[in-house]
Amino acid sequence: MKASDVKKGNVVEHNNGVYQIRDIEKSSAQGRGGNVTYRFTLYSVPGANKMDLSLRADDELVEVDLLRRESSFSYMDGDAFVFMDDENYTPYTIDADVVGDMANYITEGLAGVFVQIIDDVAIGIQLPANVVLEVVDTPPELKGGSATKRSKPARLSTGIEVHVPEYIVNGEMITVSTVTGEFGGRA
Repeated sequence: MKASDVKKGNVVEHNNGVYQIRDIEKSSAQGRGGNVTYRFTLYSVPGANKMDLSLRADDELVEVDLLRRESSFSYMDGDAFVFMDDENYTPYTIDADVVGDMANYITEGLAGVFVQIIDDVAIGIQLPANVVLEVVDTPPELKGGSATKRSKPARLSTGIEVHVPEYIVNGEMITVSTVTGEFGGRA
């Protein structure tokens, strides 16, 4: 697959190793004829050794053939996240260091998570594109004559902070993109 088609959570082969994509940074060169460059943060599977890789949009990466099982978050077991297979109720335990920043989007009972399995070992997860989180702390709407749409910071139930429109209040459920980390609307 082309570098421009790679998404967070994909598992790819590189230099005879298997890696999960954890972060993607896109940068466009300035000036004429500038190529788009993608910087990937990869973690080896297994082992979770970090590696950075820069590729142009048309460079190819080989996606690893792995099993993806639709699951739901069940509970924490120490520092590990336990997901339950939606079909056969197999529990999959994923260490917190493998989950990484994705923990900011995981709430009790979260469905639509794909657990990635290679050789019967759960090696990672892929979150749904959007999740619903509760706003727990955001300042009240500012009254005043402003024709522009303003945003304000809001802390969510998982501890992350996103910018929301002024009309959002504490206790509201909102949709957040797990890809960009941005507000997506009221839930």
